[in-house]
Amino acid sequence: MNINMIVYVLGWVLKLEAGLMLLPMLCALIYKELWAFSALGISALLSLFIGTLVTLRKPKKIAYYVKEGFVICALSWIVLSLIGALPFYITGTIPHYIDAVFEIVSGFTTTGASILDEVEHLGKGLLFWRSFSHWVGGMGVLVLVLTILPLGGGYNMMIMKAESPGPAVSKMVPRVADTAKALYKIYFFLTIAWILIFFVCGMDLFDALCIAFGAAGTGGFAVRNSGMGDYSMFCQFLITIAMIMYGVNFNVYYLMQKRKYKDALGCEEARVYFAIIIASSIFIAFNILKMCGGDLIYSLHHSFFTVASLITTTGFSTLDFNTWPQPSQMVLLFLMYCGACAGSTGGGIKVSRVIILFKEIGKDLLVLLHPEAVRHIRLEGKRLEHSVVRSVNCYLIMYVFIFLVSVFIISFDKFDFVTNFSAVAATFNNIGPGLGAVGPVCNYSEYSDLSKIILTIDMLAGRLEILPMMILLLPKTWYGNN
Repeated sequence: MNINMIVYVLGWVLKLEAGLMLLPMLCALIYKELWAFSALGISALLSLFIGTLVTLRKPKKIAYYVKEGFVICALSWIVLSLIGALPFYITGTIPHYIDAVFEIVSGFTTTGASILDEVEHLGKGLLFWRSFSHWVGGMGVLVLVLTILPLGGGYNMMIMKAESPGPAVSKMVPRVADTAKALYKIYFFLTIAWILIFFVCGMDLFDALCIAFGAAGTGGFAVRNSGMGDYSMFCQFLITIAMIMYGVNFNVYYLMQKRKYKDALGCEEARVYFAIIIASSIFIAFNILKMCGGDLIYSLHHSFFTVASLITTTGFSTLDFNTWPQPSQMVLLFLMYCGACAGSTGGGIKVSRVIILFKEIGKDLLVLLHPEAVRHIRLEGKRLEHSVVRSVNCYLIMYVFIFLVSVFIISFDKFDFVTNFSAVAATFNNIGPGLGAVGPVCNYSEYSDLSKIILTIDMLAGRLEILPMMILLLPKTWYGNN
């Protein structure tokens, strides 16, 4: 285990976090919130001091492999969150540190779950930091680090594999650092575009920035106590389109940028993703039509927004879907698990894994009927290696195990089964709002500290695709041989 290299990369993560805090500090200064400016400044200085201290010397041995890559990934997100929670704790806006960590982990993992009854009391500076954490975590903080810390030798791919969502990750261009830069260029351009669109269409600049950060990271933190309900239906429609766009695999945008339109439009996962959105929106619209007074346009609008919000695991809400009929809630529950496309900023199991799972079931059933038949699973027209299919099966087994253990532990709190089940589903899939007592108009403040810690771990495990957190806890990681 190359401990020195792990510490060195963690130091760069902390230095990066210190730099990222400058934007919310500027926001606090503009709105004359000196208390928020001071808290953010103290946190930034602490992060910069520790980061500088551990990066004074670059390790002589820079080589690291898969094990170190996963450990760096898991520890980076933990360290980032422990420091990122300090502004809330120092100001006293979130007086309990565990709650503050829950809130910022929810931000960085783009979950959007909150312990706050009212968000507006945070002030503009901390609200900006809270929403900006979605943008930082959406593409991945280590992907951002790789754009400024090229180590060479192919080692960066170990980190990219650990942090990137989906059953497999590949380089879009030969060098990993260039892949990271290409991703962030697309991400940055789309974010700027949506900020301008929201601003031109009636949002004030602060709201346009924060909502764009939330949509970009498929987060879900609102800056108003009413959530998305205060915005016009046209603005809500634009937010819906933004959420759906960020739920698409970013490789599609890269292919479009390179004018490979046929390859981009031929993406099987994207086609299934859009089909699920359309089918679910139409079904729910007719299912809630009576509740909406027979207004088809109104029901279609809110079903489309909610479906987009949950399949992309953003978590924005315009209505309390907790009051919708059970068939609609069951569809929403499926969307929570399904998630967006691999290689997007969305969470969940991912559409590609769902496709692979169903194709594997179909293949096994066919082999039962025709034992001599030879069938291979294909995705995007390419034959999948057995290792990819095996990794999907392994992921699903770990997913179910962690899910059940989490539900069991938090069940010792006073909430009903639907609340506990959906709380784990909403945090593990990085969605935010669940059903029951953690619905879109409620929050997680009533859970015990132990339950909040478990749900915080679930958010991290869900965002990091489980493996980095599991490897971090495995004794052989630290004591075994490479």
